[in-house]
Amino acid sequence: MKKYFSFFRLRFSMGLQYRTAALAGIVTQFTWGAMEVLAFRAFYETDANSFPMSLSATCTYVWLQQAFLALFAAWLMDNELLESIINGNIAYELCRPIHIYDMWFSKSIANRLAKALLRSFPIIFIAACLPAPYGLSLPADPGYFLLFLLTLVLGLAVTVSFCMLVHVLAFFTISPRGLQMIFVSAADFFAGGIIPLPFFPKKVQFFMELLPFASMQNVPLRVYSGSMTEAELAKALGLQILWLLLLLAGGRKLCQYGEQKLTVQGG
Repeated sequence: MKKYFSFFRLRFSMGLQYRTAALAGIVTQFTWGAMEVLAFRAFYETDANSFPMSLSATCTYVWLQQAFLALFAAWLMDNELLESIINGNIAYELCRPIHIYDMWFSKSIANRLAKALLRSFPIIFIAACLPAPYGLSLPADPGYFLLFLLTLVLGLAVTVSFCMLVHVLAFFTISPRGLQMIFVSAADFFAGGIIPLPFFPKKVQFFMELLPFASMQNVPLRVYSGSMTEAELAKALGLQILWLLLLLAGGRKLCQYGEQKLTVQGG
């Protein structure tokens, strides 16, 4: 465990050095969030009663989504790792007395946390200063805030576990680009990254909430705004834990199989 924490600490420290990139990300994400808020306001002005969430809850969802984008963005994968599989440098990792899945997992967690730490607080502060209902509102209840933190951690773990599948599947492909496009597109849509899941028809929403993508950003962002009933919250929390265990177990098994079948060309 100590060696994996070392990998985590090194990658986390490295991620905190990219402050200029973080500043550019803050400006980009705040601008994109403002565009989304204005777009939703236009829809709400037509008939506010026809939407499943209030405008204030929707704006809060948008700002939290932008603040914690680095935690849940499926496209934020370790390209250096993928390149090492393609060019054969993965052979050096296989010589180490470590489990590469655990090493990759710790690095991915550290990379996302470092990016989120640099970007989240400025976005949250600015969004909280905006006038209601366009800014970031307080959580519906202190208990919901604690549940938000719990589901936030679980959502991050599910996201990393899901992205690890792409890393592991790169063992079996010539290029992982196609896998990235398919997995990222599916994750962005079904996780509520484009449109919050409550805005979909009930039957479609029921199906989407059973998928692992809904256990990423959809659950913590809706918990914060208090737009879930106790029964929905219990179901969502259970699905988060279930999908996390399944993705971890499946990813580790597939990684072990890939290590045995991996062939590195060249000398």
